Amino acid sequence: MNSEKNKIIITIDGHSSCGKSTFAKSIAIKLGYIFVDSGAMYRAITLYAMQQSLLNDTKSLVAALPAIDIKFIYNQLKERSDIYLNGECIEEEIRTLEVSNNVSYISSIAEVRAMLCSLQQQMGLDKGIVMDGRDIGTTVFPNAELKIFMTASVEVRAMRRYIELKAKNQSVSLEEISNNISSRDFQDENRKESPLKRADDAILLDNSNMSVEQQMQWVDDLLTERIK
Repeated sequence: MNSEKNKIIITIDGHSSCGKSTFAKSIAIKLGYIFVDSGAMYRAITLYAMQQSLLNDTKSLVAALPAIDIKFIYNQLKERSDIYLNGECIEEEIRTLEVSNNVSYISSIAEVRAMLCSLQQQMGLDKGIVMDGRDIGTTVFPNAELKIFMTASVEVRAMRRYIELKAKNQSVSLEEISNNISSRDFQDENRKESPLKRADDAILLDNSNMSVEQQMQWVDDLLTERIK
């Protein structure tokens, strides 16, 4: 299916904890494309703000942005691209509930969004990329050839996240996660800078009752249609 001249940009936007990254990664593997988890980039800056005690000092955080280096480096052992912050792998550190509780605020800062949007657009210059996030199809790649908007019920998303965090031995409650997801939905949809919304030409995928395998079956025809 994949050839150099037919490479496209695929955007996967949607609510938190609805499986965007797993879905996007599966598509990238299938096509031999590059996968970029844009949410991890915002989490990286959130982690930096936490480490430097800048969560409540937006002015200083914005001033520090030029000193923040974010890279994705392929981990051959785990067959995935890990995110690095100023040379340090932070793949596990950015997945905590504490980071989740603060990432929506950091994501609302215009200068942070501008910095990461520019970096994301550079990553897509040669196409052949699958990127997931909140504003990829609306702001980062408005002319992408295939846009998908994913969602699922809050209850389903909370349970998925609960299972994921418990597997990592993190002490969390289902209620705490559910509240976090609902709060993030509200903040993401109502922020001033690039709010979460479905692009006019994005195809809706509600995966509340779908396995990853079923989602891949669903997207197969779309991939065949768009990559010609």
